[in-house]
Amino acid sequence: MIDLSKIQEAKKLLKQYFGYDEFRQGQEQLIEAALNGQDVLGIMPTGAGKSLCFQIPALMMDGITLVISPLISLMKDQVGTLNQAGIHAAFLNSSLTQGQYHTALKYAMQGRYKIIYVAPERLETEGFINFALNSGVKISMLAVDEAHCVSQWGQDFRPSYLKILEFLKKLPYRPVLTAYTATATAEVRDDIMDILNLRDPFVLTTGFDRENLYYAVKRPRDKYRELLSYLKEKEEKMPGSSGIIYCLSRKNVEEVCYQLREDGFSVTRYHAGLSDEERKENQEDFIYDRKQIMVATNAFGMGIDKTDVRFVVHYNMPKNMESYYQEAGRAGRDGEPAECILYYAPIDNRTNRFLIENGEENEELDAITKQIVMERDWERLRQMTFYCYTKECLRHYILNYFGEQTSGYCGNCLNCLTEFETVDATMEAKAIIQCIRDCYRDFGLSTIVDILKGSKSQKVLSRHLDENSQYGALASESIARIRQIINEMLVYGYLEMTDDEYPVLSVADITKIDDNWNFEIKIPKEVEKEKEERKIQTKKRKKAGAVAALAEEDTELFEALRVLRRIIASEQKIPPYMVFSDKTLVHMSTMKPSNDEEMLEVNGVGEHKLQKYGERFLNEIQKYK
Repeated sequence: MIDLSKIQEAKKLLKQYFGYDEFRQGQEQLIEAALNGQDVLGIMPTGAGKSLCFQIPALMMDGITLVISPLISLMKDQVGTLNQAGIHAAFLNSSLTQGQYHTALKYAMQGRYKIIYVAPERLETEGFINFALNSGVKISMLAVDEAHCVSQWGQDFRPSYLKILEFLKKLPYRPVLTAYTATATAEVRDDIMDILNLRDPFVLTTGFDRENLYYAVKRPRDKYRELLSYLKEKEEKMPGSSGIIYCLSRKNVEEVCYQLREDGFSVTRYHAGLSDEERKENQEDFIYDRKQIMVATNAFGMGIDKTDVRFVVHYNMPKNMESYYQEAGRAGRDGEPAECILYYAPIDNRTNRFLIENGEENEELDAITKQIVMERDWERLRQMTFYCYTKECLRHYILNYFGEQTSGYCGNCLNCLTEFETVDATMEAKAIIQCIRDCYRDFGLSTIVDILKGSKSQKVLSRHLDENSQYGALASESIARIRQIINEMLVYGYLEMTDDEYPVLSVADITKIDDNWNFEIKIPKEVEKEKEERKIQTKKRKKAGAVAALAEEDTELFEALRVLRRIIASEQKIPPYMVFSDKTLVHMSTMKPSNDEEMLEVNGVGEHKLQKYGERFLNEIQKYK
């Protein structure tokens, strides 16, 4: 076991550089294991402070810590945050000129940097290998960030991550090897340990729950109208809130971004079809608070560490739960309440199947493995679709997917805040099945609904579909209700739908109907207006967070501190959250420190930031005393 003095030293560094008195759940154990020379695998939710688990040990170890990171944006953000805290760190990637790269290597060999971020591809280059093998360089620890990228079963598989082990074999000694991720099923965890060849690792899963996140799935008839209504309400409740809107396609991104701009919102866009220069500019506009809303494909992905994102809207359903969890997890990384909203339509399912079957991912895999991966992706899509239809607790569904058991009621998702009643739909379901079976060929959903409704349209009558045994069987039911039942039957596998340009319905092979078969659906209960309004008000209070709890005069101070933060960030050419987080400003507004000693008691204020910014913030606070 490690000396307790080491943990005390770690806590001292935590306070000195990051401004916090205590570690979060799991951090201390992971740090202790690394300092003890043990390999580590840490699975922690987004916003749980994974980075500190290798940054603190890096400061305490003799040599250099190499951090393997998949994205340039992630490296820049992490290094920028460390430099702001007074920690000397650097990144080595393709964004540097030859001169900058060689200067960074020279400084590294001189021992100026304790932490160096590199892309996995960099490990293969002759220049970097020569640096690593230099007698004056000691690599004490290698930390693999976003470690799920190493697994072909992970949602972001990067073949370049497989080069890590080859690099380690070239070193004259083996450093401590640590790996961290936010999204890893049991299968992926095993893969990480196997591929990286972790030796008797300390494995810790702190849980996947993010209690500050509110989850909702909606199936609106008009997605854009629903989105517009949501954003107007959000702007009214929390003006200037940052948010991300994820779309499946570049076309969707362009359309939604254009419409929102026309409707007066501060918005920008991000997708792979834009030039590198424009993507960089748009990302910085969002990160630096020059634009309030980012509309993007999943290309705007890992490494976006903007802490004050108050909402993430998925305009389309993503293709798996891993991606959804990671993208939704970009909300509320400061621990303050945030909202994760998903708009679902059946076409999302078909689009995702097309992307799975025609994607260019995993090009390096052989044909057999490609087929296995594709079948896995179809199953993941199926699980994601179930999420969009479940009437149970949404948080429970997510956590259960990752192998974490919960009570099944969280009180902070749309389903838990909605009253449902179970309705017997057996008669309707049997009619739908018989209707499809009686058709002389396959038809699409709309045609099946027309038959069941007893439509007298030319399309129905000219095809003699009025001769179907179930013609008009559900004439009294609404079209929306019939479609709901069909969609539920698709989810549970009683019906199937093709992925063609014009998809058709069929009865699944597994569907066996007898006298004991029944089919139930859940629908929202009608509740009295007063009760509904009370529920809405409760939700509003819960969502607003610590900022809403501020007294009126404290709110004025908070807004003044935000303005000062924005000015300083502009001067320093850094994102505002790198100066201080919203959470730190809230604490500052309530405590109203008068001097340096009191300022150091504010969560998130370390010694370096005190020296750098303390006086200006103290002067601003003094105006409100």
